[in-house]
Amino acid sequence: MSGAATFVPTPLLLSDSAKARLQALIEEEGKPELKLRVYVTGGGCSGFQYGFDFAEAAAEDDTLVEFGEVALVVDPLSYQYLVGSTVDYEEGLAGARFLIQNPNATTTCGCGASFMV
Repeated sequence: MSGAATFVPTPLLLSDSAKARLQALIEEEGKPELKLRVYVTGGGCSGFQYGFDFAEAAAEDDTLVEFGEVALVVDPLSYQYLVGSTVDYEEGLAGARFLIQNPNATTTCGCGASFMV
């Protein structure tokens, strides 16, 4: 049997498509300090819903997760619901959007915008 393995939990992951889209949006705005804020609010058909916004700076109690030239910002309340999730970006017939793949969600709505833990 080998020794104990080291595990460093990742608070959030960012897919390659989300990283590319975020980088493109930052370049369009001409503001390299922009970060994608990911948050959770009450509501939606399953109890909680995901939200996305841009932030130029992180608050003192935010978690900043950097991925090279792009970064995600998460407030402390939302963080507990998003640990281990992947932020993705998809384009399809229904439009283009960022979305969350959340392993903590026990139920999600059909469009994936809301969830229950």
